[in-house]
Amino acid sequence: MEAKVIQSQEEFQDVLNRDASFYLLKHSLTCPISARAKQEYDRYSLDTQIPMYTLYVQEARELSNTIADRYEVRHESPQALLFENNQVIWNTSHHDITEAVLREQETRFNQ
Repeated sequence: MEAKVIQSQEEFQDVLNRDASFYLLKHSLTCPISARAKQEYDRYSLDTQIPMYTLYVQEARELSNTIADRYEVRHESPQALLFENNQVIWNTSHHDITEAVLREQETRFNQ
């Protein structure tokens, strides 16, 4: 299932209302580290049932900041967040965003 792009507060609220758990990638369109992380994230998204979303930081700065404030997770880019029941239960950033790490979290999550 390919990751869906979200850009607005309303879209994010819809995700929270619809999905009990999901991944969100904060992605910078200009950073090579973020580009590599997005490749890993996208590859993983093709082989999981967990809903996957992407936020382009340059296009949704306000939403990115709101998420950082609301969930008290310091903003980084790239940054992968795993939500469950309207809480961030795990996050990582930069070179630690790999298909293997995301899969490991899914395994721990499903136990």
